[in-house]
Amino acid sequence: MRLVIVTPARPGTRHGNRTTALRWARHLRALGHRVAVRVEWDGRGCDAMIALHARRSHASIAAWKRALPSRPVVLVLTGTDLYRDIRTDAAARASLDLADRLVVLQQKGLEELGAAHRAKATVVYQSVRAPRRQEPPRTYFLATVIGHLREEKDPFCAARALARLPEVGNLRVVHLGGAMSEEAAREARTRMRADRRYRWLGELPHAQAMRWLARSHVMVISSRMEGGAHVVSEAIAIGVPVLASRISGNIGLLGEDYPGYYPVGEERALAALLARAYSETTFLASLARKVGAERAKVKPAAERGALRDLLAGLQPG
Repeated sequence: MRLVIVTPARPGTRHGNRTTALRWARHLRALGHRVAVRVEWDGRGCDAMIALHARRSHASIAAWKRALPSRPVVLVLTGTDLYRDIRTDAAARASLDLADRLVVLQQKGLEELGAAHRAKATVVYQSVRAPRRQEPPRTYFLATVIGHLREEKDPFCAARALARLPEVGNLRVVHLGGAMSEEAAREARTRMRADRRYRWLGELPHAQAMRWLARSHVMVISSRMEGGAHVVSEAIAIGVPVLASRISGNIGLLGEDYPGYYPVGEERALAALLARAYSETTFLASLARKVGAERAKVKPAAERGALRDLLAGLQPG
């Protein structure tokens, strides 16, 4: 098939949508398809469109359906789609109706859809070619936060939690991710000056970020909304224990009974989890076992197989 993948994330950015689009393009080419990746549809005819983001890709989806009404559109729903835009934005809701198939990136995402939309939805877990687990530092406890500094990520929750543990001198929080505003960058720098245990390193190349993750004792994901964060899949693939906000996107990847959740935005609860992970080796080991049990779902072969099955169910016009 000739396919076009539309993602609002521009070339050269490290946003999750761009990462997903490029990874899917590699999988689909390996399956024998011809694939172009575009920020928006350029009007060239293909057999099918795969669009990421219901609201931001709506113009491309609508233009495709006007020009090629019999050719299918697959819409991949992001976290802001599932947990905000399809409730409040007319364009996002229209994209749900126009799409022939819907994709969510974790099982709990299906619960956000009405019956008619759920009937045409499927789950495709994001896969990872991860580095090997590395031995964590021996002289301090390393908690890594990987995510851009923007409101949806609640980016400073781990830093606020660290401030509630003044007695734990050898606990470190290292934050990797670009600032989406100068205000966020100023806050990160202020927090570094206030507490030397907190370091913000900005946006690093992916391989370097993965080296930090691979040697971390734990990873913290503090997001207020996620469609299925790729960094959680990366932690699962490597085997790094995760301390996670209790949101649908995290539960859909880590499981309902995962013991490492805390209520969204509550740094006191996150501080308690950090203290347990730091001081209780049995608790840390239990997190690692639970993470390891999810590893099969994030293998590249599983994602490629899911994409093969998805396209096999389409009926190109």
